[in-house]
Amino acid sequence: MTATAYTWPWVELIARYKFQQQAGWAGALATLMLSTPLAEDTLDEADWVLPIPLSAQRLAERGYNQSWLLARQLSPHKADARLLLRTRDTPSQRTLPRAERLANLVGAFAVEPMRAAQLRGKKVVLIDDVMTSGASLHTAARVLRDAGAAQVSALVLARTEAGGEA
Repeated sequence: MTATAYTWPWVELIARYKFQQQAGWAGALATLMLSTPLAEDTLDEADWVLPIPLSAQRLAERGYNQSWLLARQLSPHKADARLLLRTRDTPSQRTLPRAERLANLVGAFAVEPMRAAQLRGKKVVLIDDVMTSGASLHTAARVLRDAGAAQVSALVLARTEAGGEA
């Protein structure tokens, strides 16, 4: 599920939110995400709402994970930033074609080993700010399903046009 296309004015607003320390936009952007058909129902039915995790390096650069802020706004009692982990930094995905993005992400995500049992049979909603090829969401969903999640859905703020850059 996607709230909007990654076009003007959203490109500029998301860049401010993501890269210019304007975390205060999280509430308004989450409200936009909730306007997506089926978003509220999907979140209500979920057991977990998990942000796509950032690498430690990107988290240090930005000071926050923009997807975590959205997840917390969307579902404060189900959001968890420590269940799905980023296990390694990966080169920027921005300009890579889909096949290279998928290869770039092999081994980049893992479930917190001490908490894997909390996923078995559960419904999970992944939250991300921008979807380009879907490689991050696809890879994270596979990791969650391999850990026993019964269902994995995704709710995204914006999606680029096919082949676009985020």
